[in-house]
Amino acid sequence: MSENESEPNSLLPPKEKGVARLIAATRFSLAGLKAALQHEEAFRLEVVIFCFLTPLGLWLGQSRVEQVLLVGSLFVVLLMELINSALEAIVDRAGKEFHALAGRAKDIGSAAVFVALLLVVFTWGMLLL
Repeated sequence: MSENESEPNSLLPPKEKGVARLIAATRFSLAGLKAALQHEEAFRLEVVIFCFLTPLGLWLGQSRVEQVLLVGSLFVVLLMELINSALEAIVDRAGKEFHALAGRAKDIGSAAVFVALLLVVFTWGMLLL
């Protein structure tokens, strides 16, 4: 292996293994949640709604399955918002100038959040109405 081939790897920390890897992954995940809460207003709003609707869903669900569906649909919104925020950060990192593909990527990410919100409305409507 040439010196150039190993050079990029020398910039990265060595991969942890076993429990240390799980601890590191948890630390990175928590850092991601913190970043989303600090920088993404939509995520903060969805967390507030999640905190309000989760106890309501647990109370209104007549069975464990209904409770899981009501609360699970709320988790899907948070998941989609995190993915959308990550996608937007990557697109913004690539450049601030307008590009049709960058706009399309952001719009599709936003559409994923919208579809997740429709899932919440559908799930809650079907189970509660």
